[in-house]
Amino acid sequence: MANPLFATKPIKTILAEAEDSGGEHGLKRALGPINLITLGIGAIIGAGIFVLTGTAAAQFAGPAIVISYIIAGIGCVFAGLCYAEFASMMPIAGSAYTYGYATMGELVAWVIGWALVLEYAFGAATVAVGWSGFVSDLVSFFGVTLPFNANPKLAFSLFGHPMAAQVDIFALSALVIITIILVVGVKESANFNSAAVLIKGAIVLVFIAIAAMFAFGHWPHMTANWHPFIPQNTGQFGQFGWSGIMRGAGVVFFAYIGFDAVSTAAQEARNPQKDMPFGILGSLVICTTLYILVSGLLTGVVNFSKLNVAAPVADATRVIGMGWATVLIDLGAIAGLASVMMVMMLGQSRVLYTMSRDGLLPNWVGELHPRFRTPYKTSMIVGVFAASLAAFFPITLLGELVSLGTLLAFTIVSLGVWVMRVRHPEMHRPFRTPLVPVVPICGMLVALALMFSLDRPAWIGFGSWLVLGLFIYFGYSRRHSRVQRSLTGRAGD
Repeated sequence: MANPLFATKPIKTILAEAEDSGGEHGLKRALGPINLITLGIGAIIGAGIFVLTGTAAAQFAGPAIVISYIIAGIGCVFAGLCYAEFASMMPIAGSAYTYGYATMGELVAWVIGWALVLEYAFGAATVAVGWSGFVSDLVSFFGVTLPFNANPKLAFSLFGHPMAAQVDIFALSALVIITIILVVGVKESANFNSAAVLIKGAIVLVFIAIAAMFAFGHWPHMTANWHPFIPQNTGQFGQFGWSGIMRGAGVVFFAYIGFDAVSTAAQEARNPQKDMPFGILGSLVICTTLYILVSGLLTGVVNFSKLNVAAPVADATRVIGMGWATVLIDLGAIAGLASVMMVMMLGQSRVLYTMSRDGLLPNWVGELHPRFRTPYKTSMIVGVFAASLAAFFPITLLGELVSLGTLLAFTIVSLGVWVMRVRHPEMHRPFRTPLVPVVPICGMLVALALMFSLDRPAWIGFGSWLVLGLFIYFGYSRRHSRVQRSLTGRAGD
């Protein structure tokens, strides 16, 4: 008899749930192809392009941060192709969690679902901290001082990271407002996100245009900042050189996590088989192009050694001599990070909703609002949890934890496509990942390489989080799992 811990959820059951989800008691199908692609862009363009680009260039890769983005982007393309096949086959909320359940069994699915909390809830908290910094920078531009962001009340250390507990009014307010929007409805959330995407997309294009014009007029200045393009390694792994490029790729990978959030909204897409691959791959290609352009121009305008600041893109506009653009950059970052928080929290609530339907979490987690048909209790809990993380944890540790959780999910999804091709070659696939198993293997190798390039404190936190998840699984989820109960029922017949 097969080990029940690795019992898979039947494909027929998943497809039936996806088909029934459009009823009056299911999630509302309200998202079209444009909503899905803006959902992806909304999650991808945010802290990565506005904050982490400068940090990773200054600390790890130098001007070669461009190569870091390319490496991370290539890994995401491999994973994105695998996600697109799964999303077209199984258009149901849950994303990597559901795909793992169908291919490698319940325990693997639980580990993915628990790791996705790192991606979405921790990701929203990370972005909230960055969002607050840009709001503070914007109001300070007009001479307003905000005393409540200083003088933390409690300081301590976790895994070698200095930490400070403080009440960040802006971060908490942003998460509360976004939680309310998510509770009201997915269509309203998508409309808010689309508006934010238009704003921040326009601001990113403005920066590219300004920096490109500066580059043509000050080419010697640009080339001087790009030399050496790959700074010499300091003698420690991850500090410049090729190891620094890989460490930089692992850090800026946080900037790419949004495209898989599109797959968590599959049950709310009007035509998921056709539109999910379009939303996933389209948003990924657009954002990768923008990242390469921005990172190259940013390190040309400002020497990489000076980019370890809270708002590196805004600082670059000051170097160019266009102070008015600094205000625009801050506004774009505020809009951009707000949409990232929204998509991250939407993705988290939908994953927990699906886990509850499978019995791995209590029933109340999956309860839908009688009017708005959204998982309102889960959305509110995720909002409170993310707000608490934003108050207590440093942005660097949060960012690396998010990357580890996401990369683990990418690894398992890539493997899952290969497993599904072997076990169920007869299944209808509206979108087929090309060159299987080459693409899935490449996706796994890149994801694993980026995982092992990250810092030890992040790994300690990641391991501790997984251990906590296993306690919950063996203490509650395994005994209440619908799949486990169905196996027990058959055994007793």
